[in-house]
Amino acid sequence: MTTVQGLETIARFGLPDRAINSDEIPWVPQGEGVWFKPLRFDLVNGRWINLLKVTRDGKVNRHRHSGGQVLGFVIKGSWRYLEREWVARPGTFVYEPPGDIHTLVVDGAEEMQTLFMLEGVIQYLDDDDNIIYQDDVFTKMERYLSYCRAQGIEPLDLRY
Repeated sequence: MTTVQGLETIARFGLPDRAINSDEIPWVPQGEGVWFKPLRFDLVNGRWINLLKVTRDGKVNRHRHSGGQVLGFVIKGSWRYLEREWVARPGTFVYEPPGDIHTLVVDGAEEMQTLFMLEGVIQYLDDDDNIIYQDDVFTKMERYLSYCRAQGIEPLDLRY
């Protein structure tokens, strides 16, 4: 049970609530046929939340999640991992443990959109498991800000 004094401390020092309209945020190119729309950058905990959009026959290269779990919820379309038997469709909730390695693919003509909550680092790998690139909350935020600057868009402050 939270005391009145505890509630006062939360009100004084805690983050205020936020309501983000995703329509005000651009889709940022991530790769061929792949875009992300950031919704939150939690710099303190190394987490970020974004919508991922992959168009028909798109792919997110083979990668490993290091330093945290990934949670996803499919909104539109379908996708799968080359390394798994299941297919994620609208309404599917996905849990990925730290260290998991997979390749996300979209088959067919329909684009997919999935809400992802990520922690830690995404390490993109070659066929020999060498890291060729990696992303974290800071690189994702910088990609968003750079894209907005290049397009003349005023970025929203998504650090909360």
